[in-house]
Amino acid sequence: MRFLHTSDWHLGRSFHRVSLLDAQAAFVDHLVATVREQRVDAVLVAGDVYDRAVPPLAAVELFDRALHRLAALDVPTVMISGNHDSARRLGVGAGLIGRAGIHLRTDPAECATPVVLTDTYGDVALYGLPYLEPALVKDEFGAEAGHEAVLAAAMRRVRADLAGRPAGSRSVVLAHAFVTGGEASDSERDITVGGVAAVPAGVFDGVDYAALGHLHGCQTITERVRYSGSPLAYSFSETDHRKSMWLVDLGPAGTVTAERLPCPVPRPLARIRGHLAELLEDPALERYEDAWVEATLTDPVRPAEPMARLTARFPHTLSLAFDPERTESDPLASYAQRLKGRSDQQIAEDFVVHVRGGGAPDDRERAVLRDAFDDVRTDETVREVAR
Repeated sequence: MRFLHTSDWHLGRSFHRVSLLDAQAAFVDHLVATVREQRVDAVLVAGDVYDRAVPPLAAVELFDRALHRLAALDVPTVMISGNHDSARRLGVGAGLIGRAGIHLRTDPAECATPVVLTDTYGDVALYGLPYLEPALVKDEFGAEAGHEAVLAAAMRRVRADLAGRPAGSRSVVLAHAFVTGGEASDSERDITVGGVAAVPAGVFDGVDYAALGHLHGCQTITERVRYSGSPLAYSFSETDHRKSMWLVDLGPAGTVTAERLPCPVPRPLARIRGHLAELLEDPALERYEDAWVEATLTDPVRPAEPMARLTARFPHTLSLAFDPERTESDPLASYAQRLKGRSDQQIAEDFVVHVRGGGAPDDRERAVLRDAFDDVRTDETVREVAR
């Protein structure tokens, strides 16, 4: 059986205030054409269909057109909600839509109810695990409020259901999570709970293929556990990404082969850095003149009208930052260096050390800080769900 694995469409998202709706529509065209040309048996969409809980009308209309086009091809689609989606909104009418072959899985309680497809070699059970926010689903699964705990509990239900199916049944799981070994970018929303965001890949043991969403870079965690990544770049941290989808063939004994299929690129991204005069004159930068550009100026003194001068050469400059060259003795340089790459928790603990004059927080105080950050993140998630 042949699957097309994609995720993180983020319909309705812009890129530094530039609308991506046309580029997203072009991706949908590409997706539909790929399904037809590659004779795909089912499409897997591993969450973050929309960019926010209440998406703009144009994004909803694009999603609606995509579903109608996939249904017209008579190719089943299995789709889960991600941490950016409103699960309840995305799941409205799921029962009716399912009759057209579009299977929306947004209810955690139904994670062990698969979509069952059949080929020459028997059944393939496709389980959709929507994004499991620990604070909101721990009671459903009787688990502790942590990503690994709730996902492990959901997978126990999946394996229990799979054990009751005919011998030789193959299995696929769709999940939206941060799996250990994955590489993040700046455009994913933080899902850290209890100081931990990642879960081990071993949580998916027992199924033939895990189609993951959440991380925006296409990645192979193991041969059976993969991220498709987002079809478009949503931050300059994704400049080096090669956007693609996985074309996955599931053999008769559960063997997996996967091929990356590239997605269309609306405009390349470029990060350039240096003194303004150098950026305006360097002939090696000519290849970036039609790209979306993030420029970081290192001039010791901020130059006059930098954006106007940059856009004269790079008309699609979207982001301008300043990182002036400083000596090691400069207090601003040392402060920035201390903060670089540190988490919110680490910065807060450093602040405690500073105000105490050297006394580090103990385990109880670290737990208080961690719980405070978790509460803020959970409140943000609850507000999104409630909207």
